[in-house]
Amino acid sequence: MPQLTSSLSALTDGLLEAGCIKFGSFTLKSGLISPIYLDLRRIITFPKLLELVASAYLPVLRSLKFDRIAGLPYAAIPIATAIALQGNYAMIYPRKEAKTYGTRAEIEGEFNAGETVVVIDDLATTGGSKFEAIKKLTSAGLRVKDVVVLIDRQSGAKESLEQAGYSMHAVLTMTQMLDHWESHRRVEKEKIEETRVFLQASKYEGTR
Repeated sequence: MPQLTSSLSALTDGLLEAGCIKFGSFTLKSGLISPIYLDLRRIITFPKLLELVASAYLPVLRSLKFDRIAGLPYAAIPIATAIALQGNYAMIYPRKEAKTYGTRAEIEGEFNAGETVVVIDDLATTGGSKFEAIKKLTSAGLRVKDVVVLIDRQSGAKESLEQAGYSMHAVLTMTQMLDHWESHRRVEKEKIEETRVFLQASKYEGTR
């Protein structure tokens, strides 16, 4: 299996050490019981880890053409902010709910219709939340071609987005992370295998 770069290895281990990746028994939003749980909202508590996360997006972003990045609420907003600071990118974000006062904005930040934005999110499972955000952005006259996430759970999001004409790019896949932890004996082999079986089964069901 191909080895991760030293920076991605450090990031993968850092996420595990910070408790952003947990192994056990967890009830997902869908009601399914999962042997793994990803809580990337914890990243904000660890400044050095957040810095590692943001820098890991940069090589992907440098290969794309766009005017602004759009962080998705809520987990990806601090990540997108860190990316904006490191890469000197202009940032906006679509609100979960439109403001009922003042400007009644659905998108925060300055932008011009016709500009291209890259959607930034933390995690991809089925792609549902990405489509909701893309609809808000395109309704405001923005163009979306690419979505970049930190982790692809490999549960159908990439395929769903591609069918709709969008390209999804992931810094890491769950397969890469599991392979890394197994080869470096960071996680018990039984937990790794149980997670692989679950992810293979959930690929066709959608778990988020």
